[in-house]
Amino acid sequence: MDNCLQIKKEYRKRKLLLITYQLSLLAFILITWELLAHFDIINDFIFSRPTAILKLLITYIKKNELFIHIRISIIETILGIIIGSIGGILIAAILWYSEMLTKILQPFLNVLNALPKTALAPIMIIWAGTNIKGIVVVAISILLVITILTTYNHFKNVDEEKIKMLKSFGATKTQIFTKLIFPSNLGNIASVVKINIGMSWIGVIVGEFLVSRAGIGYLIMYGGQVFKLDLVMMGVLVLAVCAFLMYVLVDKLEKWIMKKRGEK
Repeated sequence: MDNCLQIKKEYRKRKLLLITYQLSLLAFILITWELLAHFDIINDFIFSRPTAILKLLITYIKKNELFIHIRISIIETILGIIIGSIGGILIAAILWYSEMLTKILQPFLNVLNALPKTALAPIMIIWAGTNIKGIVVVAISILLVITILTTYNHFKNVDEEKIKMLKSFGATKTQIFTKLIFPSNLGNIASVVKINIGMSWIGVIVGEFLVSRAGIGYLIMYGGQVFKLDLVMMGVLVLAVCAFLMYVLVDKLEKWIMKKRGEK
């Protein structure tokens, strides 16, 4: 018991030390950035500076504009992640069920995966509409195919001996999938969803660049158009924070699911 408590204390100590290093590095970067701009070593019109970004951020918060843009972008991103991830996992499961269908669709999926989806975003928006639907479609298009291919490969890489053992007991393909393939890949699926967070944000920002009148992508684009680099950098930093928080949330959910599975 004492040994277990000691291990937990050591783990917490190492985690606290890691967070301290990370925060120290962040503080060093911000202070260096501010000093370089202050002494005109870098052009603060182009690169902005942390104090100017903070001042603009406070202004947007006081005017209650920032949270409107954040809410719109987060809704679009979450829709892209949910629809793209669930759709990709379902299609991957169907491909696992049918080897013939996999052979038929494999070349098409590889071609779709190679296509530059961001370059095709204007066409997708015309097809889907110049509103939230178009932006969500762009986000889905970026992550759907990679989700299908990655998840399918995870499904196929489950230990063949375990599958043979279940077959020897008369298990059906559905039972093999629900009792072995899917449960053993929950961690991998969570990793795919983590990747999809960044992919969905890319699609949303590209879509907002093209058609949106609100959202984080719109703030970045507008700031660039009027050469207000403080606004551009503020948008980028807000985007980074939102993406990071979503990643942390999914990571916590993954650990909770794996802990529950371990308890069972």
